[in-house]
Amino acid sequence: MSFSNIYLTGKHKQEIGHFANIVKIAKVDGKITDDEKDLLIKAGKRLNITLDEFSIILNNPEKFPINPPVSYEERIERLYRLTKMILVDGEAHLKETKLFKKIAVGLHFSNERTEKVCAKAIELVIKKADLDEFTETIKKVDSN
Repeated sequence: MSFSNIYLTGKHKQEIGHFANIVKIAKVDGKITDDEKDLLIKAGKRLNITLDEFSIILNNPEKFPINPPVSYEERIERLYRLTKMILVDGEAHLKETKLFKKIAVGLHFSNERTEKVCAKAIELVIKKADLDEFTETIKKVDSN
């Protein structure tokens, strides 16, 4: 196996872990709405999740670890995508935000700042901030 194949395998494991986290948030209230399903399909395509992987992850997302990327920028992007799933129905429900905070810690955001980072992430997505604005603002919140 070449070095590039090892890298792709590791990268794909991260993508699977991220997709599983998105699924966990979608399922936290016991059902997946049509809007959540649409977002899951888009996320699956963007993350190169095969149909077989999609089905397996959808049925048992807890089976897959978070596998956070090393890059801080990529971790913030993951936070952005997770926030979009939380707000797909226009509201951040308590069960979703509790899980969101746990996943944020798993993405290596500081325990001390997770509450602020997650609250700001939700606020930014509600305001329809793009990824660049989201990234810049989260970096500021995470460093204070």
